[in-house]
Amino acid sequence: MEIQKTLFHCSRDGLTIQGTEYRPEGGCLPPIIVSHGFMANQSSVRHYAKRLAQWGFAAYCFDFCGGGLSSKSDGRTTDMTIFTEQADLEAVIAHVQSLPYVDPSRLVLMGCSQGGFVSALTAAKLHSQIAKLALFYPALCIPDDARAGKMMFAKFDPDNIPDVIPCGPMKLGRDYAASVQKIDPFAAIAPYPGQVLILHGKKDSIVNFQYAVKAADAYESRRAGRCTLYLLEQAGHGFGKRSDVRALTELQNFLQQDIGRIT
Repeated sequence: MEIQKTLFHCSRDGLTIQGTEYRPEGGCLPPIIVSHGFMANQSSVRHYAKRLAQWGFAAYCFDFCGGGLSSKSDGRTTDMTIFTEQADLEAVIAHVQSLPYVDPSRLVLMGCSQGGFVSALTAAKLHSQIAKLALFYPALCIPDDARAGKMMFAKFDPDNIPDVIPCGPMKLGRDYAASVQKIDPFAAIAPYPGQVLILHGKKDSIVNFQYAVKAADAYESRRAGRCTLYLLEQAGHGFGKRSDVRALTELQNFLQQDIGRIT
């Protein structure tokens, strides 16, 4: 199957978001948007988008504004929060929904790590606009980490958050931590009414797999039978080639149901 690669851009609050579309020939394609994780960019999820296009999706990946040092989108890392990334994703969704060759009724969100948390929050807000939700090692630990004053490479007093938080090679702003300190992530994501797939490694040292277990319980508490959770025994955060084989198999099985056009 020949896959066409096209760069795209859209905007949010005067900031330009840069992304890439991968799609096969044809119309009425089911769209899927893949969101990258913390301190990363679209290159970290590009292999997923390419595979999804081979399965028959119009697949999109993009750089969050201020999401990483190598982001091609506008914005400063010190202005980035979970909620600015949610606004970025909503802007990309609006762009994708406007395209003449996609079927917006079959829109899927997929996110990895922080991008998984952002995708889950966005799905909870947009409800029936999102046909399905796939989460790879979602970083639902972020509110707890902010309350503890330890987020990835950053350490700070959670009761007196500095304006700038050093985090390895990247600088974060106060709002990155402050904006999530009062959030219950499981209550925040549970309102999404659709089918959910969660994959998480049991050897994940960044986001403990119990967060995925609690997320699945939160979804199931609203409606039983709509969340599928797979815990990968040997996988860490970010997966690896061997874990990706399993993850992609389960993702394909999940998407084949109801979405269609999966080959």
